[in-house]
Amino acid sequence: MFTETHLKIGDKLPEFTLMATNGHECNPYEFKESKIIVVIFTCNHCPYVQAYENRLIKLQKDFADKKVTLIAINANDEINYPEDSFENMVNRVKDKGYNFPYLRDKTQNVAKSFGASFTPEVFVFDQNRTLQYHGRIDDNWQEPDKVTKQNLKEALEAILENKPVNRADTQAIGCTVKWAH
Repeated sequence: MFTETHLKIGDKLPEFTLMATNGHECNPYEFKESKIIVVIFTCNHCPYVQAYENRLIKLQKDFADKKVTLIAINANDEINYPEDSFENMVNRVKDKGYNFPYLRDKTQNVAKSFGASFTPEVFVFDQNRTLQYHGRIDDNWQEPDKVTKQNLKEALEAILENKPVNRADTQAIGCTVKWAH
């Protein structure tokens, strides 16, 4: 299991190229016009991820015109978690109507380079591709109408206004990344 610490606020976006569910390779640096890149480590089977899917789709829709790009990455071991296979990822995108790229990190090297531990776990990079926020999406994964702290949304708004992010590092809420053994 991977136990290193995650990227720190101020660290640069690691370079990577992964296969997306649309059959094309995707690299975050191809989104040059984006003011913000949000990398979310996710999967198909985790109940926390499933609870957040509609919120993430809405967030991408609400922030698309502000040049914010969400990129979801699934690094889970598909041998012990076949629901997280590439084929099932393709089906998930179609079923849920994802409006952002969903990438497969089959080697788990990208998740390790970020120090990702949870699904979902968010890393937000500004226009200089510097980490400005890390952690959870909000403070209530089970009941969206009872959320009191929209950490990801607040971070996006602060970065877009060139302000520092209040609580730039929070504890991600979710399942653990399923590492291959």
